[in-house]
Amino acid sequence: MQKRMKYNVVYRCAVIVWMILKYICQIYFFHIRHHVWDERTRQKWNALLRKQAKDYSEKAVRLEGVLIKVGQFLGTRADFMPDAFIQELRGLVDRVSPSSFSYAKSAMEKAWGEDVDKHLTELQDKPIAAASIGQVYRAKLKDGTTVAIKVQRYRVREIFHMDFKAMKLVFWMIKVFTNFGKKADLNALYRELIYVMDRELDFGQELAFGKYFKNRYKHNTSVYIPGYFEQLCTEEVLVMEWVDGAKITNLSYMHKHRINVMQTAKTLFEFYLDQFLHPGNFHADPHAGNVLIQQDGTIVIIDFGMIGEIHKQDIHYFKQLIQGLIIDDYDQVVETLDDMNFVLPNANRGKLKKMIKETIEMYRNGSFSHLDTHTMDTIKDDIRIFINDQPIQISADYAYLGRAVSIVFGLLISLYPDVDIEKWARPIIKEWLGGKGFTDSIYKQIAKDAAKPILSFPKAMLNWLENGEKNRQWEKEKQYAQLLHHFYILVEVINFILILGSVFAGFYLYGVTGYIMTGVFTITLVITLMKHYQMICSRK
Repeated sequence: MQKRMKYNVVYRCAVIVWMILKYICQIYFFHIRHHVWDERTRQKWNALLRKQAKDYSEKAVRLEGVLIKVGQFLGTRADFMPDAFIQELRGLVDRVSPSSFSYAKSAMEKAWGEDVDKHLTELQDKPIAAASIGQVYRAKLKDGTTVAIKVQRYRVREIFHMDFKAMKLVFWMIKVFTNFGKKADLNALYRELIYVMDRELDFGQELAFGKYFKNRYKHNTSVYIPGYFEQLCTEEVLVMEWVDGAKITNLSYMHKHRINVMQTAKTLFEFYLDQFLHPGNFHADPHAGNVLIQQDGTIVIIDFGMIGEIHKQDIHYFKQLIQGLIIDDYDQVVETLDDMNFVLPNANRGKLKKMIKETIEMYRNGSFSHLDTHTMDTIKDDIRIFINDQPIQISADYAYLGRAVSIVFGLLISLYPDVDIEKWARPIIKEWLGGKGFTDSIYKQIAKDAAKPILSFPKAMLNWLENGEKNRQWEKEKQYAQLLHHFYILVEVINFILILGSVFAGFYLYGVTGYIMTGVFTITLVITLMKHYQMICSRK
């Protein structure tokens, strides 16, 4: 029954919308019950978020479709998602059961317009991998070439577009009933989400990306990009060159074949750093399953469904950020972040500048090397709280860039724990910055801004005074009042919906019981409206 229902648009929308509404109510009630945020409250808060994330993961695996991809997408958004939720979502991989072999075979025949036997001499009936969008089978062409065939799942496009409608309603609810809409551009976020998801549904786009990377790194003898059999590729089916190998993190495999682990790590680092520092597309999903190692030490990159892009303007911004950090011009750093659309219009830029400055100074004076785990966690939490408090939002490409960087760094540590990132990166970064030309521009900027410290002292003193405890307490009370206001609105809307439902039940289903329920919900609505009105009057 549930398997049939998951293809019903009303059922999917109801499950998704009710799930999000439940999460919003749980969060509201938690904040109203807990006024003092001590260590015990934070533990309860993280426990609630983990519970919600686990519930989300279970529903995503059951319903499939956009929920899995949204979970993975949100797992990249440390700019607004709580850390406890992200940690749980990292376990949300493509844990879906495969579609039937008969469907996969019929999909191939439909895509090719003829029987699979016309092209294949062998087709294994069990997929070697199953994901939320496609599943991969091993096969042999007529000429004996072994290939990997990726086929879209049963009704996957239909499911995704059903979920797009539900997500639009979910985003509206979040915008109306939470404070999140004030510190995030939800319309832009929704457009990014739809764009990213829709692009992954198009295997023609994945083929184009695969060809792009193969051409870009055709002269790199240490990294190999498998080719495609374009005559058999469609929007629903991809036929790729089969590549043998083990996961890049399989150290026993590397030792068995006497592969130089340090050199492999360095090659992997340089391959991805080249993508991160230069304009063009970058591989945004570099987990161990998509990075293989062959017996001769060649690194193989597969799966180009999730791709980010770096523009020429981004490179200019990156260099401006580095220059600002080198000469301690944090106004330039914040201005550049503003130009990159990291900072929304009503963000506290003075507070942002202060946080960046304190973090950089802590790094420079070596404090990081003397901090224990607890203190580091506290600093990380402070930064995350600041990001969550301020209207800061990262675009999809920057979010994917940050995710890709962190995954690559994790791979390097797993592969070669003694990795020296600074040593490997120094000559590459120096060349990327432009060598002496970049250094000269920094000296010119220093000379130009020589009088800045004197001129900026009164402003800095004023900013320090404005960040006093009294202001922080006032902001906290203001945020609490806004939270309570949104909570009352949410309860009023829910009560109104329940009144309509109970009236319907009284007329057509339960008679007197329905009328009693109508009376109860009406009284509750009146009481809520009165309390809401009193709260508004008390704030004037």
